[in-house]
Amino acid sequence: MSETTESVTVLQRALDQAGDLVAAVHEGQLDRPTPCTDWDVRRLATHLLAAPRKFLAAAQGQDVDWSTDPAPPESGWAEAFREAADDLVHHWHQQDESAGSADWMTAEFAVHGWDLARGLGRPSSGLDPDVAERALAFMSQGLTPENRGDVFAPEQPAPEGAGPYERLAAYAGRPVD
Repeated sequence: MSETTESVTVLQRALDQAGDLVAAVHEGQLDRPTPCTDWDVRRLATHLLAAPRKFLAAAQGQDVDWSTDPAPPESGWAEAFREAADDLVHHWHQQDESAGSADWMTAEFAVHGWDLARGLGRPSSGLDPDVAERALAFMSQGLTPENRGDVFAPEQPAPEGAGPYERLAAYAGRPVD
């Protein structure tokens, strides 16, 4: 399997996982906090819902405003996410680009998937460890203390024996207990 094919396969798994988490969100959970600073479950789910379409637009050479997300649909969040995710993966299957771009997307969905799982009170043990490992490998290649900007807090310590999602979250600047 080529590196790009492997990258897209793991991206598909990250999107499937994020779709399952979005589908699990219920009205009573929307105001719960998440490890993603200043974002509750509602704001994080809104961001996740918009991300596949934004990534697709960027991959197609369009300008994307990453600073804001459109309002989510009134209902059918899981279906809207899965449709957009399918379009994104379809695009990637038609491309012959470097694996790095798909890995960037995997990192986005892995980190925010962990954030959403935590906000929903779900353990990371139910998340796909290969997604976290690929995301962490990608992030550790290019995310340095000097280029974290406002998006990522400084790397946090991961507890001894931490699993792949806890190591990923700590690297992304999330406090991990």
